[in-house]
Amino acid sequence: AASFATGLAQRGHATCVVDFDIGLRNLDIHLGVERRVIFDFVHVLQEECSLHQALIADKKVKGLYMLAASQTRDKESLTVEGVERVLAELAERFDYVVLDSPAGIESGARHAMYFCDDAIVVTNPELSSCRDADKMIGFVSSRSRRAELGGDGCLPVSQTLLITRYDPARAEAEESLAITDMKELLGLPVIGVIPESKDVLTCTNLGTPIISMGDDHPAAGAYMDMVDRFLGNEKELRFVTPEPISFFKRFFG
Repeated sequence: AASFATGLAQRGHATCVVDFDIGLRNLDIHLGVERRVIFDFVHVLQEECSLHQALIADKKVKGLYMLAASQTRDKESLTVEGVERVLAELAERFDYVVLDSPAGIESGARHAMYFCDDAIVVTNPELSSCRDADKMIGFVSSRSRRAELGGDGCLPVSQTLLITRYDPARAEAEESLAITDMKELLGLPVIGVIPESKDVLTCTNLGTPIISMGDDHPAAGAYMDMVDRFLGNEKELRFVTPEPISFFKRFFG
């Protein structure tokens, strides 16, 4: 979510990313703003502060803001009415509101998927991860607000698949699922494929989204392509085939 929101803001769209992982906040670490969190999502829900007070502006990317999750409140602090009120206010201020949903189907995830207009389902080339993703796809299809209003001419939630930690060499050797396998299992169009990269962990520790490393970096370039596809631009998938092994590398092992 950090790289996706950063990419939207880099393209000139006012963007707010909201951490729905109540009790286990970590999005602030990915964006490098953990020391600047004073008020959080639950404070706004319970009207202990204004939304303006709780929003944290990114110092590196213009137009990017974050609303942090609470580390101390219970997940049940979220209510449909309260979340709807905050999201409506955010929608008036921003071009895009990115809801960073936690894994699983607890309260934060349920509220995030209930209010989404577009869902980017994140998975990796492991069967267990794809099974979890398949369950989330079913929840979005049947329990979102758009699903409830479907009979009134409301379009369903647009769902796409983002594949992370992809290693084309392992997929070719049948040591992990290939892109075609995941598309067949989950039945969603692929919006992006992010190659495996050690720099993801490094960037997390530095509080810098991997997309900030620029188009020359495979993982960053793949995130940039994903953002462009979300915005309606045609982009071919890159970094999905194994790199050719040079003669010297093959010779010297």
